[in-house]
Amino acid sequence: MRDSQALADAFHALHAEGQFLILANAWDAGSARLIESLGAPAIATTSSGVSWARGYADGHALPVPTLLATIADIARAIAVPMTTDIEGGFSDDPAAVGRLVGEVIAAGAVGVNLEDGTTSPDAFAAKIRAAKEAGHHAGVNVFVNARTDVFLRGLAPEGVRVDEVLRRARLYREAGADGLFVPGAKADADVAALAAGAGLPLNIMSQPGVPPAARLRALGARRLSAGGAIAQSVWTEAASLARGFLAEGDSDAITRRAMPYAELNLLNSRRG
Repeated sequence: MRDSQALADAFHALHAEGQFLILANAWDAGSARLIESLGAPAIATTSSGVSWARGYADGHALPVPTLLATIADIARAIAVPMTTDIEGGFSDDPAAVGRLVGEVIAAGAVGVNLEDGTTSPDAFAAKIRAAKEAGHHAGVNVFVNARTDVFLRGLAPEGVRVDEVLRRARLYREAGADGLFVPGAKADADVAALAAGAGLPLNIMSQPGVPPAARLRALGARRLSAGGAIAQSVWTEAASLARGFLAEGDSDAITRRAMPYAELNLLNSRRG
């Protein structure tokens, strides 16, 4: 039986001053167990990877019951804390977002990524408050990582994006957010300014040109997420192998780099 509050406390501690958390995002129970076995102190999900693995597009297309079943399946398979990507909360109604966060906690997660997208900052702050209230009612200090898409979607002119993110960060912090996620930020000066001014642990997402973890840590960031990049790379490799096998039927090509059956079977028989 998972102790949700103890796991939440452990997850918050991974963001403390002097810590730097690297999250190699998973998309199902098997990938989560694999990543945990490699020494990950926590598991994060990727909304894109979870959606694609179930035959849905990313962007609120995944049915909520399927999302919750995925979270429960991952929670069964791992012992470390889990945070899950719930996109924009699957609703514009803060009360509905709060109910979803309560269900996510019941399924086994102790953190959520919640994104503003094109939602107004004030409306998004209401979602954050509802998410934190849901955690309070569940007796779990849920970690709300507030994602802002100012950089990723170009929601402000390039020269004022840092200022706009920091303006939003103040609102989100006051609403109860525990972290600030700024995908698209990669320049040293931008990362340093965001880390110094946000008043929240800064999360950066892996993209081409993003500095390595050691540099991000020196700039003041606290967390680096793979996002959907690992899932995308797995799909690329699977497509390449399947394409070649369909064309040539070359058994050596698809078995050459395969993990041993016994190793995978042992990995997936440890719990649950």
